[in-house]
Amino acid sequence: MLVSLLIAWLVTAVSLYLIAQLSQFTGVEINDFKKALISSAVFGLVNALVRPLLVLIFLPATLIFAGSFITFILNVVMFALAAKLVEGFSLRWGIWSAVIGALALSFINSLLFQVLAQVGIR
Repeated sequence: MLVSLLIAWLVTAVSLYLIAQLSQFTGVEINDFKKALISSAVFGLVNALVRPLLVLIFLPATLIFAGSFITFILNVVMFALAAKLVEGFSLRWGIWSAVIGALALSFINSLLFQVLAQVGIR
């Protein structure tokens, strides 16, 4: 379990760093890989501690509207919150950078986890 957690942390850090390298397209800025590691840890903590409360609060909206849309909105909020909490992790275009960043993070993380699964890691 600890190994899976470390792999997820590193994959997310690499994804965040790659997203920041494309900042002219994403508006997501992270100073260096060390900040990406910190941002990944904060993102994980925010998802573990804040997200369950928000899921509970938004449960009626999730039942009324498309659940995947509410899930996406929560991902954007978690991304923006992590950026707000980490010095050196910023969103140049505000919420639009959070939207692009959350989409990119989902895509790149999925891609990296598929690659790791293909080589037998995880």
